[in-house]
Amino acid sequence: MTNPDIFNNQEKYRLIAKEHSSLTEIVDTAKEYLRVLKQIKDDLAVLSEEDSILKEIAEEEIAHLEIRKSKLEKNLKVLLLPQDPNDSKNLILEIRAGTGGDEAALFAADLFRIYTRYAERMRWTYKTLDSSDTGIGGFKEAVLSIQGSGAFGMLKYESGVHRVQRVPKTETSGRVHTSAATIAVLPEAEDVDIQVNESDLKIDTYRASGAGGQHVNKTESAIRITHIPTGLVVTCQDESSQHKNRAAALKVLKSRLLAAEQDKLAAERAAERKSLVSTGDRSAKIRTYNFPQGRVTDHRINFTTYRLNEILDGDITEIIEKLKIADQQELMAADNSNN
Repeated sequence: MTNPDIFNNQEKYRLIAKEHSSLTEIVDTAKEYLRVLKQIKDDLAVLSEEDSILKEIAEEEIAHLEIRKSKLEKNLKVLLLPQDPNDSKNLILEIRAGTGGDEAALFAADLFRIYTRYAERMRWTYKTLDSSDTGIGGFKEAVLSIQGSGAFGMLKYESGVHRVQRVPKTETSGRVHTSAATIAVLPEAEDVDIQVNESDLKIDTYRASGAGGQHVNKTESAIRITHIPTGLVVTCQDESSQHKNRAAALKVLKSRLLAAEQDKLAAERAAERKSLVSTGDRSAKIRTYNFPQGRVTDHRINFTTYRLNEILDGDITEIIEKLKIADQQELMAADNSNN
């Protein structure tokens, strides 16, 4: 990192600095593990001596060190698992209302709040790149850019169908309705990840929609980009200028293309490892938010919590941590079976 050729190439320096940061925890844990092993070896040597007091002290210390050694071994096994290279990346988060009409759109708005509040809790930054509201506080669709250390690694498990069960405000009989919204979490593509040829793009401009009056955009600042080879279409209208909307739309397009490539690779590896937690299947129902019971259930790990209000305020750390642990356990089980 101190090499002038590296330091003067900021893109390369950033990648190496990121790798250095990811290795630091492994190295520190390994050093601590070796220190504990040496201390145990030294204490075992004391047991052969005649001094009973020293032997008693050594025995007590060995008992504590063995516990510490076991914990460090577990930590090292997790740290040495194959790492997803995308975990440290920023992300594009797409929310789309599914079945349920207006209620589904309102639920999409609830999910929007969950993830923006979570980003704030994590001191990440976020920006709305595109959105389509219903006029009653709901979203047909919303696309967010979230930037922060390890953002994708924390939120990648959120992709899939989220279901809500509650009594809509318009329901006079008090009957519980079920609606759904789909979340897609994509690692933000960098220029080194994927190349897009300008000749493969069809770019259209149009006037951004607004709330009316002074908010109506009188210039064609909104952007629609069609990727001709794949047919992918991306729109962006929430930035203040055509140039910014174009850059934001390209960012989303590249991230979708990268995700499509990775989904293809994941499908090829599925025969080797059928992951319960991170299949990438965005049509799978992963979580239910039950308002009458104040309950949230993640169906992949059969985890239920009754902290619905806290989760709606973005406090989803507990669920994410349990999903990460489940994923790590699957990886370790797969690694042990291969060995």
